[in-house]
Amino acid sequence: MKAQINFNHLEKFNFSLDIDIKNWLSDFIYKNDFVYTEINYNFYTDNELLEINKSHLGHNFYTDIITFDNTIQNAISADIAISIDRVRDNAFQNNTDFITELKRVMVHGILHCMGFNDKDESQKQIMRSEEEKALNMFHVEHKKS
Repeated sequence: MKAQINFNHLEKFNFSLDIDIKNWLSDFIYKNDFVYTEINYNFYTDNELLEINKSHLGHNFYTDIITFDNTIQNAISADIAISIDRVRDNAFQNNTDFITELKRVMVHGILHCMGFNDKDESQKQIMRSEEEKALNMFHVEHKKS
């Protein structure tokens, strides 16, 4: 089976940087001494991801990402669910553009697969630092959304 990164879009979600983001994620994974088999990014609305959060994790709150990690040793395999509504809201709250925030959330899921957590403040600081390192590896210009 060929290693692959898949994006499953909402019909109303226009995503024009597929190949650039796949290449960036792949480079990031390999530069961190990991490989990947299959990574599926599934994009949802807030309410859809809330239902997934309730049914799979027993959590009754909105979230931007849920990572279903099937990684074995250093071979990443995952289904990653992302709320486009939360990403847009996060971008607004953090005064950044949508694509930058989307990339941050996408690599956040990969970092979980690499063993990083964000349960406490110390872990959150480390996770944010790793997200920033990953974002600095992306070198494609994009328009502000």
